[in-house]
Amino acid sequence: MVTVAELPAGFADKVLSAQSTFRSVMDAMARPGSVQRICAVAGAPGPMMRGTAAIALTLFDHDTPVWLDAAVSSTPDVAKWLKFHTSAPVVTDPSTSSFAVIGDTQHMPPLDRFALGSSEYPDRSTTLILQVDSLSAGPACELTGPGINGTAVLQATCPGSLFEQLAANATHFPRGIDVVLVHDDAIVAIPRTTRLAAYGA
Repeated sequence: MVTVAELPAGFADKVLSAQSTFRSVMDAMARPGSVQRICAVAGAPGPMMRGTAAIALTLFDHDTPVWLDAAVSSTPDVAKWLKFHTSAPVVTDPSTSSFAVIGDTQHMPPLDRFALGSSEYPDRSTTLILQVDSLSAGPACELTGPGINGTAVLQATCPGSLFEQLAANATHFPRGIDVVLVHDDAIVAIPRTTRLAAYGA
């Protein structure tokens, strides 16, 4: 049984690391499809990638319920680490989560299982953090919308059905899901304002 003292450390410098990570996430959201690096170093338990850990330490708190998929929650240290470092409650119902951490995109729930927000409170939706094997290989899609000069092409090792769901997700605006793809310390954001289409269609 892992004790609190044995859990991976958080940020060495909480303030500077959180500021750096926040800027990386905001840059990714402002320029959908662009790859941004998270420079902050944080210990990460088991199946959690470094980028995911840094985002958690920066954005999660006691007011942000978090849902973990089976690939991530199968390691009990993840929930303990999140509770210790962020105080974020881990929930079992994805529709009540502010954030969801997905380690296995092939078996993730459909997007309509998560909170889409409401017309009055569109911010009350789930932000998905999807860990992928690559941000330079796999199915490709074309992105358009705010923050993109013309079009951008995104490749990632996630199921093509995810891109199809995200294309439908954009039609719910101002409601909808925001997505951050993570590979190691690299991230790409797909906010709900982004339109997706099959590459070359």
